[in-house]
Amino acid sequence: MPQLSVVVPVHNEEDNVAPLVDEILRALRGRIDFEIVYVDDASRDGTLARLRQLQAVTPELRVIRHLTNAGQSTAVRNGVKAARAPWIATLDGDGQNDPADIPNLLAQRDRAPADVKLFAGWRVNRQDSGSKRWASKFANAIRSRLLRDATPDTGCGIKLFEREAFLELPYFDHMHRYLPALMQRAGWQTVSVPVNHRPRSAGVSKYTNLGRALVGIRDLLGVSWLIARSRRTAIEEVRP
Repeated sequence: MPQLSVVVPVHNEEDNVAPLVDEILRALRGRIDFEIVYVDDASRDGTLARLRQLQAVTPELRVIRHLTNAGQSTAVRNGVKAARAPWIATLDGDGQNDPADIPNLLAQRDRAPADVKLFAGWRVNRQDSGSKRWASKFANAIRSRLLRDATPDTGCGIKLFEREAFLELPYFDHMHRYLPALMQRAGWQTVSVPVNHRPRSAGVSKYTNLGRALVGIRDLLGVSWLIARSRRTAIEEVRP
């Protein structure tokens, strides 16, 4: 059984599939037993065909396919559910996350206390357009003030987390943007780790600043409500 599952959600990323798979292999082969779980979110281009070609020469690669488009959070969750390893690393399928950062996340995990269940990437030198960086900075500031999750960057696609802890979180669309707050709500600790970030080399973004903002307002209110209504207590088994 693998020790790590790398989950990659993709939608219409045919030109980014092969380069990213190659980078994952170069980052992890010889370091850890791993698998790669690609989740094709009903792509309409040649993404699935490229993945099938790579499967023939990449024993670590598994492919899950959505029959209808369901979005990134659903793709991540279905990938995690299909994964066989106890720990999950996620990457965006556009190639902007650097798989070479995964070994550092694993090293951070090995040094951390057992109650740290999420290591979130922090894009300290983000390679996006000025408007996207500004919108992200504004959204992060509002989110941090409202949720108090002490996380400078929740939108970064590269993360490392425990599979069991993730699957216990409440599921909703766009939940992948609120993992630190949701993990903390569940009683776990989270750590932000500086990571590399690269310009998109092929394809186009699936999000717009306006679209993110409209959805984000509703999601923020929902996550804030979840946190406010959360109750935790220690338990013990009573024996005769």
